Amino acid sequence: MAKILIVDDSTTMRESLNLVLLSAGHKVDQAINGVDGLNVFGKNKDYNLIITDINMPEMNGLDFIANLRKVSKDIPIIVLTTETEKEKIEIAKSYKASAWIVKPFKPADLLTVVTKVINTPK
Repeated sequence: MAKILIVDDSTTMRESLNLVLLSAGHKVDQAINGVDGLNVFGKNKDYNLIITDINMPEMNGLDFIANLRKVSKDIPIIVLTTETEKEKIEIAKSYKASAWIVKPFKPADLLTVVTKVINTPK
């Protein structure tokens, strides 16, 4: 069981992810954008994984990852987004994002990636 933070502005997406991850035995917290994600993370830094969207108001996912890396260099991050733009993928990789999943996704595929990322040695 892992402790996972979901950062996404879509209530529907957060709830879908929550359902899939809880059904696999994970503990889940949620944030509605990058600013909220940093606040939630700052209160409880013992997450095993963060899943973030890219396109969000207030602070997008790339800025969220960049700011998160200032306080946590090693936490695995999965980017879950509709974005397929290579430049954004490269930026996320430069911030050490662990994986990139394009929406829509199959729950089984998400859980496979989550398990792989969590079990990869840092």
